[in-house]
Amino acid sequence: MLAFGLVSMLADVVYEGARSITGPFLATLGASGALVGFVTGFGEAVSLVLRLGTGPLADRTRRYWPLTIAGYLVTIVAVPLMALAQTLWQASLLVVAERFGKAVRTPARDTMLSHAGTVVGQGKAFAVHEALDQSGAFVGPLLVALMVAVSGFQAGFAILAIPGVLAVIAVLWVRRAVPSPERYDRDHPQGAAGGPKPTEGAVRLPRTFWWYSTFTAASMLGFATFAVISYHLEVRSVLPGPLIPVAYAVAMGAAALAALGSGALYDRLGLGGLLIALPLAAAVPFLSFSTEVALVWVGAAVWGAAMGMHESTLRAAVADLVPSAHRGTAYGTFTAIYGLAWLAGSTIIGALYEVSIPAVVVFTLATQALALALMIPLLREGRRGHSRSAG
Repeated sequence: MLAFGLVSMLADVVYEGARSITGPFLATLGASGALVGFVTGFGEAVSLVLRLGTGPLADRTRRYWPLTIAGYLVTIVAVPLMALAQTLWQASLLVVAERFGKAVRTPARDTMLSHAGTVVGQGKAFAVHEALDQSGAFVGPLLVALMVAVSGFQAGFAILAIPGVLAVIAVLWVRRAVPSPERYDRDHPQGAAGGPKPTEGAVRLPRTFWWYSTFTAASMLGFATFAVISYHLEVRSVLPGPLIPVAYAVAMGAAALAALGSGALYDRLGLGGLLIALPLAAAVPFLSFSTEVALVWVGAAVWGAAMGMHESTLRAAVADLVPSAHRGTAYGTFTAIYGLAWLAGSTIIGALYEVSIPAVVVFTLATQALALALMIPLLREGRRGHSRSAG
């Protein structure tokens, strides 16, 4: 768990550092708000939807480490190359390539992490991983902010080659130290019997998993990418350019703290612990799309807290809803749904931003209300299951 966190921490210095300036950088190349929303939303969709293939691939082959390492390599190469991008299409292609690397590695990595979660608790495992992950996401934007202040956006991307090399070294070291994380999980075929057992035939995921995925999609439909927020900060001159990645660092610090808190809450309350993410997401447009500097800083922290819960505790719930042997498929399917919703939502929010900020507010409130309505049946079913097990 801690070893995975170390690798993710270094990788997050790279790609979260880059994401902190993606919106302003695309703006300097001539992108509109709607295009920034589409490019970054499409990148997130690639990251998440392609897991429909990489998730089952991880289950079928059990080659968790090769997939994880390959995914990190793609990301770590794509980000520094942003320093060489001279046109909008080049920069956009690299944004998507970075997210492609995440699509390749994440189902395999999350499946290995879930095996550790059977020992310490899924909420704790994913929360600790996310907290370490976000500590790198805090450092990366600060490093980029320094370089942007000194030499501009290109220098901000170029410096990220250094932590990228360290991340490659770290993941290879962890691979050697922990070659078979599935052995920690007694319910896993290899952990129980000592040999890999490929998944055969179509995998049928539980009904509660599909309902939960629908709830998550509704929530993400109204959640802006930070690139759209940072685009607003750049084009409205709310913050100076070098301070925009600092705002992202604040968001990542809040994400780390929120991940730890929500993970503990989830282990104690179950799905009900996820509800706190909805009012946080609903508050984002009131704060982050303001032109008041103080509100923007608060908005960065609120956006980060919601993001920390999305990227940690929402994943932890999947491990509890789906049997161990099918988690790669489940994570691939779940994140595909998540990603399509975020693509649609970020594009809509970017387009609505060009119309009016109140339109963004109304859209966000409506999606979070829908998500709340979808969660209520899950909570009722959870209480019924608890009553049956107690009886």
